[in-house]
Amino acid sequence: MKFIVSASVIVMNESNQILLMKGRRGWEMPQGCVEEGESIRQAAIREVKEETGIDIELIDFCGTYQNITRGVCNHIFTGKPIGGELTTSTESDEVGYFSLEEADQLITWGNFKERVHLALDKEKHPFLIEFTE
Repeated sequence: MKFIVSASVIVMNESNQILLMKGRRGWEMPQGCVEEGESIRQAAIREVKEETGIDIELIDFCGTYQNITRGVCNHIFTGKPIGGELTTSTESDEVGYFSLEEADQLITWGNFKERVHLALDKEKHPFLIEFTE
């Protein structure tokens, strides 16, 4: 089995709205795989730019979710926008900023909603969540 390292970023703007993208799994936070020769932090920043058009600065490393069944280790960061324009891509049908209440309604895939809430609760950092699917 191939092992996948990925990065997700919970990007919050000055109005306390979260950046979400709509892809094949519905609404979610920007995320993707770390490429060869790239750091996890670099991948996090690149994925947000590729999927949403937004340039970010990482704030905190929050924790890791490991899907043991699928061999995926997802590293979660918080970030803030520092430039760019909201733009869709081949991976995103829609992008936008939403209140946390709206995000709770929009995010329906797996444990992604839980990941957002854990990332925003600094008292729980760092976390390591191991699960099977």
